[in-house]
Amino acid sequence: MAKINIITLGCSKNLVDSENLATQINNQNVEFTFDEFNFDADTVVINTCGFIADAKEESINTILEFAEAKKTGKIDNLYVMGCLSERYKDELVKEIEDVDKFFGVNDMKEIVEQLKIDYKKELLGERVISTPSHFAYLKISEGCDRTCAFCAIPLIRGKHVSVAMDILLSQAENLAKKGVKELILIAQDLSYYGIDIYKEQKLPELVEKLSDIEGIKIIRLHYAYPANFPEDILRVMKEKNNVAKYLDIPFQHISDSVLARMKRRHDKKLTVSLINKMRKEVPGIAIRTTLLVGFPGETEKDFEELKEFVKEMRFDRLGVFTYSEEENTYGGDNYEDDVPEDVKQARADEIMEIQQQISYEINQQKIGKEFNVIIDKETEDYYIGRTEFDSPEVDNEVLIVKDNKLIPGNIYKTNIISAEEFDLYGELV
Repeated sequence: MAKINIITLGCSKNLVDSENLATQINNQNVEFTFDEFNFDADTVVINTCGFIADAKEESINTILEFAEAKKTGKIDNLYVMGCLSERYKDELVKEIEDVDKFFGVNDMKEIVEQLKIDYKKELLGERVISTPSHFAYLKISEGCDRTCAFCAIPLIRGKHVSVAMDILLSQAENLAKKGVKELILIAQDLSYYGIDIYKEQKLPELVEKLSDIEGIKIIRLHYAYPANFPEDILRVMKEKNNVAKYLDIPFQHISDSVLARMKRRHDKKLTVSLINKMRKEVPGIAIRTTLLVGFPGETEKDFEELKEFVKEMRFDRLGVFTYSEEENTYGGDNYEDDVPEDVKQARADEIMEIQQQISYEINQQKIGKEFNVIIDKETEDYYIGRTEFDSPEVDNEVLIVKDNKLIPGNIYKTNIISAEEFDLYGELV
């Protein structure tokens, strides 16, 4: 039996694309695996990221590693798909000759046919998942209509295209039948969902309908946009017990001058007002945000303002990127990358030091409190789980000593007995 190894780099949206490819491969007398380090497969497909410098470097290094494996006969075929391949196909073809073929982000049918597998359009509502069986990502749209100066995603993925609600509900029902209990909704811009096909924002309605699906215990929202945020989703969060009081909403910066140069469509006043409204409407909501430091023209004054914003807002979860110039973006074409790399990194480190202390203080306040914890996996000493306020891979984990037999995917009421900056320790109630 032929064996195909699918390697996924980059974000969870790429992961869904890889899972869709696996769905086409499944049940066609072909064995497949999701294994980054597997050189035993006949064919390797690398799904690449092409968004920021570090991610592009990782993608290229992975391609080169498997190109060498093909050259030495460890694998027979090597194909590359995804964002890097979409954006730099011509250059990659010239530079890496041992790759059999490169495919873009919308070439699923072509990839499947290259693998000598019958492409079945009727499988579009089906999903093989590569995550632990109790959670899955649900990609509700593709592309983005925003024009942020630093972002190449619209160049790679195109304009925003919402997935029809009936298709998403069908996908979610199929996932629930397979044992998925946690749905993580992802998109470049959740806020825009529905406008292109329904002429109005439909995220609240979609989430309400998803929450009614039997078996779905947690629904989590990733990557909303602050401007024109669909505020009715806060009502849904408050009313539906299985919609996590959790929101990932990248603000990027707080200085009005930097936000304007970034071509964001929100300013400091709107940002602060929206955060306050979220916390008022949904008490206890966990807000995750992403910031970008070192954008062209960012002054020390701008950075000090950003630090004060982080201290004042006390986000539950926060990540920081340093700016990397992207060709053919507004920022890359119009601004000089004038903040030195060491300054960018120092600013990112300083923000994360502040956030580390905030996270520690927030976690200390959880000691002695009870939370519902979904178990993800077990190690030699602990069961590892998460509260509704934590997303897999990126947020806090709850470590529970193995005094009892716990089942991954099940939810257990847990008392927090101690806490560190990014980990909680608990015992069953």
